Amino acid sequence: MHPALTYPPDHDRLFKLLPYVIQRRDSEQGWPLRALLQVINEQVDLLEVDCWQRYENWFIETCEPWVVPYIADLIGHQAIGEAADAEQDAGSAARNAVLLPRREVAHTLGYRRRKGTLQVLMDLVRDVAGWPARAVEAAHWLAQTPSVRMPPAQLHGTADLRDIAKLSRLGSAFDTLTHSNDVRRSPSHHQRGRWGRDSVDLFLWRLQASSVTRAPAACLEQVGPHCYTFSVLGNDAPLFNHPRHEGPISNCHMPGELDVPQALSRRLFAAPAQAGEHIQHPSPDYYGLGTSADGRTIAQSVAIWASGWPDPKIETHGPIPASSIIVADLDGWQYQPPRNHIALDPERGRIAFPPRQLPKRHVLVSYYHGTCADIGGGEYPRELLQHPDAIVLRVNGAEALHNALEPWLASSLKDTQASQPQHAVIELEHSGVYAQPIHIKLAAGHTLQLRAASGARPVLRLLDWQVDRPDNMVIDGEAGSRFTLDGILLAGRGLQVQGPMASVSIRHSTLVPGWSLEPNCDPKRPSEPSIELIDSSACLIIEHSIVGSIQVNNDEVTTDPISILISDSIVDATGANCENTQCEAIGASGSRLAFAHTRILRCTVIGRVMTHAIDLAEDSLFMGRVTVARRQIGCMRFCYVTPGSRTPRRYECQPDGVEASVENSTRPDADKDAAKEVERLRVRPVFDSTRYGTPTYARLAPHCARAITNGAHDESEMGVYHDLYQPQRMRNLRQRVDEFSPAGAQVGIVLAN
Repeated sequence: MHPALTYPPDHDRLFKLLPYVIQRRDSEQGWPLRALLQVINEQVDLLEVDCWQRYENWFIETCEPWVVPYIADLIGHQAIGEAADAEQDAGSAARNAVLLPRREVAHTLGYRRRKGTLQVLMDLVRDVAGWPARAVEAAHWLAQTPSVRMPPAQLHGTADLRDIAKLSRLGSAFDTLTHSNDVRRSPSHHQRGRWGRDSVDLFLWRLQASSVTRAPAACLEQVGPHCYTFSVLGNDAPLFNHPRHEGPISNCHMPGELDVPQALSRRLFAAPAQAGEHIQHPSPDYYGLGTSADGRTIAQSVAIWASGWPDPKIETHGPIPASSIIVADLDGWQYQPPRNHIALDPERGRIAFPPRQLPKRHVLVSYYHGTCADIGGGEYPRELLQHPDAIVLRVNGAEALHNALEPWLASSLKDTQASQPQHAVIELEHSGVYAQPIHIKLAAGHTLQLRAASGARPVLRLLDWQVDRPDNMVIDGEAGSRFTLDGILLAGRGLQVQGPMASVSIRHSTLVPGWSLEPNCDPKRPSEPSIELIDSSACLIIEHSIVGSIQVNNDEVTTDPISILISDSIVDATGANCENTQCEAIGASGSRLAFAHTRILRCTVIGRVMTHAIDLAEDSLFMGRVTVARRQIGCMRFCYVTPGSRTPRRYECQPDGVEASVENSTRPDADKDAAKEVERLRVRPVFDSTRYGTPTYARLAPHCARAITNGAHDESEMGVYHDLYQPQRMRNLRQRVDEFSPAGAQVGIVLAN
């Protein structure tokens, strides 16, 4: 590395090159020469860094993002879409990275040399779209009469109905059954034909497997003390496989079931039963501990710890051995494992102990669950922000958290808040559960950040501690104070903000919609808000988070409207019917308007929005009526707005666009009203799931209208997953696949999850 690029920079680099006698004379005169050389050294460093970067820009691996299109032009690489100005904002740079991926440019020459091979198609998917893929040639699995003179190496007969393993893979990327010839085209958008002689299917896995490491399992006491779930919220959640190959698959290796982020079925998770055994144990490929690429000890896909079980007198430190685990169907919790064994259902994320052999200590689990993107907190990497003068207090455990919060707890305050540091960060280091009442009192001008450490997902669980008062997490601050919640999962109760604070920020966190979940992911308290502002002037900032409904209960006579800024987040009022009066994503108690100026960017809002004004709404989905008091303020751009809403002026929104198309058509006037209603229903967003806790939560369904999936200002999808740029990735992939497909092959793209 060049000396000018080292950190911290050496400001005396030039001064140290002088002879010692000159340095000594300069020290006797008060260092005037040293100060001059430090100023010169700054400019020398800038010049050397610029020269060094110009050298790095000759190579695709080290060049700056703006150089990638120029290198692509030198090798004849044709970009599919028109790139935006990367200097405008971070969003333009992210879009350019999708339209012109650095990896694709780097591998273009290699693709041309291997054009027409299956491996190129799979590498293209990873480089162009960033998804793991598997290519399947249908011709190898077609039923055909073999030649007596040249018998094939592997004979394919009719399906063996006794082979459960093969039948369970039917229709998947790993289907090995024999099929009859299908004359329909594989890339057809109407009726896809999978098993044609010239068909090649590209299976894509869009979900990602997100890790949870050594977190407490949830005991379902209402069902039985022996019943547990992997999810700390007590809901059923399928476990996912942790892909073994994070990078490109080598030419000699076809991606297998261990290499893709798919949900674990009982058949896949279980090892083959030994002769004479009637129970199945987990496969060592999925259960137990392994080593990551950087040398860390991690779970293969699933691991369970129960210290002191089955014998409380014996202290155990490793996970429960696979020989003590039975893979079973725990639907209805009917199955009871034999003594010294536990049952595990990977399809539901359930654990069952013997009713007469319960664990006496903590039950910890490591596992992977499916997510669409890195939002709402988790063990994914994220940028940690803090005040430059803040002190950082790292804690582990509920008692340590209580001690760290002592200067800010309202119950512990003495006469003043003199013991509070002016700027502080409390960092939770592990993915544990912290159950304690929290009432924070901030002094004027102070800041406090409660955050998760990088690679951790702590849970704040608020219980029903008090009989005569609410048990919300309360943030009460004086003028100029600021509070930040970063990387935290808050369950059991909501967040209550009081006092004349400057701001409350929620980053990469989840405030569970409905406070907690039933086993089927239904909310337990669907009408309760996740955030409540009571007589507070705080600016509410929500970024990359999942929250329930927001209520603003302020005096509208003596105070000004507060500001609510929401970006890249989900606001979920949990109502199945978004027109229900109690299904308010943003509002005030009594179905009143929230006294707030709201700004919503790239969000999915499930429920009604009732606010004083919307300054700007862009690239968002509003799945309930929007009602504002001041329509002359603000603008809504490239959004879906439920019909019947009262909004500020709208630009390129839906269903306004399709209604205008019908109005300008040549249809008879008598038919236009019916046609508009049909178009409104056609463009209404359709989701794979609207329940928090499911892997496809708030993701647009594949059959959703293109006016929604390509309706954002940059032709990406509307809603919280806008920045994934999935429409652009899919369009780029289709064109590249057509370019590099084998001659005569019909390549179809299949979404595996």
